[in-house]
Amino acid sequence: MIAICDYDAGNIMSVQKACAHVGFDYVLTRDKSQILNADHIILPGVGSFGVAMEKLYSYGLTNVLKEAAGKGIPILGICLGLQLMFEESEESPGVRGLGLFEGSIRRIPDQGGMLKIPHMGWNSLSFPSHGRLFQEIPEGTDVYFVHSYYLPVNPYVKAVTHYGVEIGASVEKENLFACQFHPEKSGMRGLKILENFLKL
Repeated sequence: MIAICDYDAGNIMSVQKACAHVGFDYVLTRDKSQILNADHIILPGVGSFGVAMEKLYSYGLTNVLKEAAGKGIPILGICLGLQLMFEESEESPGVRGLGLFEGSIRRIPDQGGMLKIPHMGWNSLSFPSHGRLFQEIPEGTDVYFVHSYYLPVNPYVKAVTHYGVEIGASVEKENLFACQFHPEKSGMRGLKILENFLKL
């Protein structure tokens, strides 16, 4: 069973539909026992870093997610979910993230007004190193992004894209995974990425 974390974030319904489409049972939950007994956990989200962390704390999900990570349950963060898995974000100074990955989230520079922010639309992926999410996904695959903040490339990054700067599009560390893009909105190859995670 997949536990999709319910913390009042946007875009959760699209993730539910995608899980059903690839043939996996899920539960939308903030219940500790359901999350800790899940086979896989998805932390989706669209919204503000600070507000999201406040919600995670208020529902008691921060410690639950850290405990689940320590138990080795595969966890996938999507979009804001990726950002929350890091230590902090320029979007909400002074607010601590989950800290499941080391690093900070930065605002995408608008290049003196030359780039439209948020970054919204299709961009291609390249793979600097082998990632388990990208089995049977070819170099140059286009996926869908909607974000104003990004992860600078670091040792956890398995996929990158470019939008004025080099953006860490996906990360992996042991049982922890995350995508800045939306696999659930990225067509059949996006669904394949999600399926790859759910088959781990």
